[in-house]
Amino acid sequence: GATVIAVTLVPVLCTILLGGKFHAEEENRVMRVLQRVYRPALSFALAHRVTTILVAASLFGGALYAASRIGNEFMPPLDEGDVMYMPITDPAISVDEALRVMQMQDETLKSFPEVEWVVGKAGRADTSTDPAPVNMNETLIHLKPRDQWRPGMTRDKLVEEMNDRLSMPGVTNIWTQPIINRIEMLTTGVRTQIGVKIYGSDLNELERRSREVASVLETVPGAANVSPEPLTGQPYIDIKIDRQAAARYGIEVGTIQNVIDTGIGETNLTVTIEGRKRFPARVRYAPEFRRTPEALGQLVVPAPTGAQIPLSQLASIRTVDGASMISSESGLLRAIVLLNVRGRDVGSFVEAAKKVLGDRVQLPPGYYMEWSGEYENQQRARARLILVMPIVLLVIFVLLYLTYRSFIEAAHVLLAVPFALTGGVYLLYLLGYNFSVAVWVGFIALFGTAVQTGMVMVIYLEEAVERKKRETSARLTREHLKQAVMEGALLRLRPKLMTVTTVVAGLLPIMWSTSAGAEVMKPLAAPVLGGMVSSLLHVLIVTPVIFYWLRERELRRTRVD
Repeated sequence: GATVIAVTLVPVLCTILLGGKFHAEEENRVMRVLQRVYRPALSFALAHRVTTILVAASLFGGALYAASRIGNEFMPPLDEGDVMYMPITDPAISVDEALRVMQMQDETLKSFPEVEWVVGKAGRADTSTDPAPVNMNETLIHLKPRDQWRPGMTRDKLVEEMNDRLSMPGVTNIWTQPIINRIEMLTTGVRTQIGVKIYGSDLNELERRSREVASVLETVPGAANVSPEPLTGQPYIDIKIDRQAAARYGIEVGTIQNVIDTGIGETNLTVTIEGRKRFPARVRYAPEFRRTPEALGQLVVPAPTGAQIPLSQLASIRTVDGASMISSESGLLRAIVLLNVRGRDVGSFVEAAKKVLGDRVQLPPGYYMEWSGEYENQQRARARLILVMPIVLLVIFVLLYLTYRSFIEAAHVLLAVPFALTGGVYLLYLLGYNFSVAVWVGFIALFGTAVQTGMVMVIYLEEAVERKKRETSARLTREHLKQAVMEGALLRLRPKLMTVTTVVAGLLPIMWSTSAGAEVMKPLAAPVLGGMVSSLLHVLIVTPVIFYWLRERELRRTRVD
């Protein structure tokens, strides 16, 4: 859209609006001051070309070093305004006990002065997208506006205080945010920031290995809320029929199974129809006759002789631990170790954790681990960016070649990209931001602007050289070339400064913003802001030096020929 307007509407507006008396560049007081600073600086750079190039290269090398010290993540953490508390208790907990624990936790959370209201949910909601077991509660904590918080209180400090107050035996606390939690659960199946998925064929072995992995991850700096997802621990009543005892009484196994199925399970007698609704009528023993293994042992099974034989004489009845929920993925059973990362970036944490797990955890044959959650999205985005970034640079280079019909000229203008990258990296490092998808989107936008400004500078320089050739009747000397470069660069000073000032003025409000979403927009704006400043120095100083160097070589070659 901007391109269409630039080649259609803008020329028409110029003919209408650009009338009257035109003022020379020297009549502008601001430009006179800027030219007094820029002219000697450019003259010094042209006289000391090697020093100028070395300084630029050293700045670029310093940016590469700074980049190696910057962490990486999928997206900058967004402050949603609310907090979600997700405690995990023992799989054997009852619904009533889960509700009681949740009510205690909610009362504790309400006592914080920064909390406006709290609402909790025990177990799963009535939806297929929420496969939460009874032992996992979800509590939404709505916070008051920041101006009503205690002095010096931050979000991280508040969560830390809440975690300390809610720590109790048998409960693992997980802290997250409502929106990102839903996104991560639906896309990766992980309820926390990142998770380690362990695949295998035996639930007991998976649970043992997940606990081992969790104990190792707790030693890695930055790990928080580490919790192996419990696989077993749900109590089940196991009834094993004694076939020899049943044969002594002449009772068939099917008869015993029918008693168990009818009394403990349910038997549908009929269905009542009320309008469009249908309600099944079921029957089974009262709770006091089936609540414990001892009560079940008193159930009677009819023998062919008419005798009533207690079930305890025909089967062994005991309570065993089993799986509360069986999860599978990729054709294998799956266990998850849940954790969040605090105080460092996700990328460096996972790299350190991989090394530690590789040294201290050895999985049996047929078992393997995968990192999931935010890290999974980060790796997917990284693979896409590795493909996109070279394509972006290649397209820019091809367009430059089609413009100049010279590989050297195209490469010369493309040099604006790494030098624009320099300022963006330095600003990211100083502000403490990590590399993320938002940051790389900002860099891609910066690349186009940097190449555009460099390209316009080269056009100004070429026009100045052509004018100088006409003035000297094509007898161009080295001194004439230097004068042409100075004239062309000085003409480009005001447009370049206007471009940079406009971009900086548009981005500074984002950098000062504290509203919702600023956490994502600031890392996007930072590389553009820093890159425009370094691009300004490159285009005004380094680009004329390289242009002068290339034209001087052509001039010498022409004289030799």
